[in-house]
Amino acid sequence: MKKQQPQISEDKILEASWELLGDEGIEKFSLRRLANRLGIQAPSLYWYFKSKQDLYQRLANQVSKIILEEFHSEGNWKEQLTGLAVTIRSVLSRYPCSTQLMMMTLPHEPDIIRYTNRMLLCVESTPLGQEQKIQAVLSLTNYVYFFVLDDYQHQRNVSAILEKQGDLPDGEMIGLLDTMSESDAGLFRRMFKNGLFKVMGSDGAFEFGLKLILLGIEQVIKEQEK
Repeated sequence: MKKQQPQISEDKILEASWELLGDEGIEKFSLRRLANRLGIQAPSLYWYFKSKQDLYQRLANQVSKIILEEFHSEGNWKEQLTGLAVTIRSVLSRYPCSTQLMMMTLPHEPDIIRYTNRMLLCVESTPLGQEQKIQAVLSLTNYVYFFVLDDYQHQRNVSAILEKQGDLPDGEMIGLLDTMSESDAGLFRRMFKNGLFKVMGSDGAFEFGLKLILLGIEQVIKEQEK
């Protein structure tokens, strides 16, 4: 009896794509691997997506839609940007490699356009010029993207080390730092030994960085109002 071809749909392809991205990362992602996961031949995917980049666009569009659905912040421009940043971080942290996808795609999808438009509306009430508004929003989103991406990569590195060695090489790191002079590594050594680098990726670190961005935008606004 001829084996029946598995039923697929765009939703199933997107779901499987997120699973594959979570398991293997974007570096190993391919339509062939995706087809294997779905139990189909790779050419079948081209009925739904013209290329891997086309699939990436649709995945980024899906993320943009979820951000829009979960972002409900009201208030002044600062409160809106804060709510937006928190929402973006939350959504990107739940979808593996979504940060890379957002950075690798163009705003050529409806929900990506809506997402970008909503970001700009957060600062529309400010006296900033149009170019400054775009730069303000880009500065904020680039900060969030990098924060999530850096934390994602750090967790992957830690997992790889733990899998290979069973423990983090903190002792080796301290040994190396102790061989270096005060001028070369003194401040770094004290911060490392005090565990300050463990706050990387934390809510507190995110909130502090966000505060710096918002204060910078606020300062530019004050200069505009003079």
